[in-house]
Amino acid sequence: MGPPTVTVGSGLVCGVDAVPVTVEATARDAGDGTPRILGLVDAGVREAYHRVLQAFHALDVPGPRGVTTVNFAPAELRKAGSGFDLPLAIALAGAGGMFDPARTAGLCAHGEVNLQGRILPARGIVSVALAARAQGCHTVLTGPEDAARCAVIPGIEVLGAPTVADALAWLAQHRPLPPVPPAPPWQPVAAPELADIRGHDTPKRALLVAAAGGHNLLFSGPPGSGKTALLRRLPGLLPAPDPEEALEVLKVHTAAGCPVPAQGRPFRAPHHTSSTASLLGGGTDVRPGEVTLAHRGVLFLDELPEFRRDALEALRQPLESAEVTIGRARQVVRMPADFLLVAAMNPCPCGYLGHPLRACRCPPALVDRYRSRLSGPLLDRIDLQVEVPALDPACFRTTPAGTETTAGFREQVVSARARQAARQRRGGVTTWNGRLEDAALHAACGAGERVLLLLEDLQRMHRLGTRARIRLLRIARTLADLAEHERITEEHVLEAACLRGCGLQPTY
Repeated sequence: MGPPTVTVGSGLVCGVDAVPVTVEATARDAGDGTPRILGLVDAGVREAYHRVLQAFHALDVPGPRGVTTVNFAPAELRKAGSGFDLPLAIALAGAGGMFDPARTAGLCAHGEVNLQGRILPARGIVSVALAARAQGCHTVLTGPEDAARCAVIPGIEVLGAPTVADALAWLAQHRPLPPVPPAPPWQPVAAPELADIRGHDTPKRALLVAAAGGHNLLFSGPPGSGKTALLRRLPGLLPAPDPEEALEVLKVHTAAGCPVPAQGRPFRAPHHTSSTASLLGGGTDVRPGEVTLAHRGVLFLDELPEFRRDALEALRQPLESAEVTIGRARQVVRMPADFLLVAAMNPCPCGYLGHPLRACRCPPALVDRYRSRLSGPLLDRIDLQVEVPALDPACFRTTPAGTETTAGFREQVVSARARQAARQRRGGVTTWNGRLEDAALHAACGAGERVLLLLEDLQRMHRLGTRARIRLLRIARTLADLAEHERITEEHVLEAACLRGCGLQPTY
């Protein structure tokens, strides 16, 4: 009977999901003395073989005897990443007879191993654990840090081993592994206070509507008017993520190798020099971009017209479908991108068009060229378009009233979202007002004949397209939820039209 073949489960991260990968190892007595590493692996995975052998030496763990053959299946997928170190170490130790090969049945291992034998975090552990659970695995073995991240995943046992020697001792049933401590509860971080902003009643109202219904928002105004300060207070208005949303955020950020946002919901603010690939994601191994890192959170684009035109146009598809599709010759990768887009821009290149105290020196042709950087189809996908005017200097002499606080606005947002969840939850998933479509939107609005006639008048007056009409209904539905009304009224539609104004929306 030949030497045993030990099989260990693992995973390859593609985008934010993981594809199950099986690591097999066996030892034979004959050959030319060269180990065989099969399965279309890259140089990093080949280096892992020597890294693991050095870790065995540092920990006084006997290595496999004879010539080792290692296979990574399925063979047609190119294997990359440091997460294969730990399953490779387990497979090699099993091939050397350190434990019963049956112990690896239903086991998934993922983690990087250094030369001292310590198990380090590896990119994509949450994605690998979720894929292992879907494949019927009952145990995930990884390092302590990654085990703490996976502790929130239900339906699978997660074990954290500090070193390879600890992992092998557990497999040989010599000693147990310590339990993984539960993840700490979500705690909101200190956010800027909305009450510190003087004036700007309409922009504050737009912030409230955007947070309550999940509506995209654009502020336009001169430099120093408070656009960025207002938008950076938006995450403080959003409710805490539920466990499913928190797991999605954790999965995305561990797949990208990024720190998990401390406030629970991500807030991404890329620079305006960002490329299309950095916004949407890509690369040879397809990693998430900014739109995916903002999933279940906020994507803030400051100085919106300064972004590259192709980068902005690439946002149109994820704004509609809430996902990004990256096509490659060998595969198509889909990544989630359900984010709230908020942006700020100046009205002209110098920024002072319409300013009450400073004159604009931009020629009309330059202003038109500046605004034409934002295409009509992109602007049409931004629900709320609000002007943020320069404040009267006299308003800074008074003390803020403090009536419009972040906590008070958050309570209104939570109440409005609770009404949406009660009305629009299907199959455990709630469609927020900003994503309602067709029959579901009209059923939620319950618009009467007078409201429909008003919508027709607004469409004719402002030459609005069908998408703009849908956006008006969505905003009106959120305004009705904030007012605790069952049906939208003419007042809600008129306020929705005002919040969608500021002269930026296209005319058709």
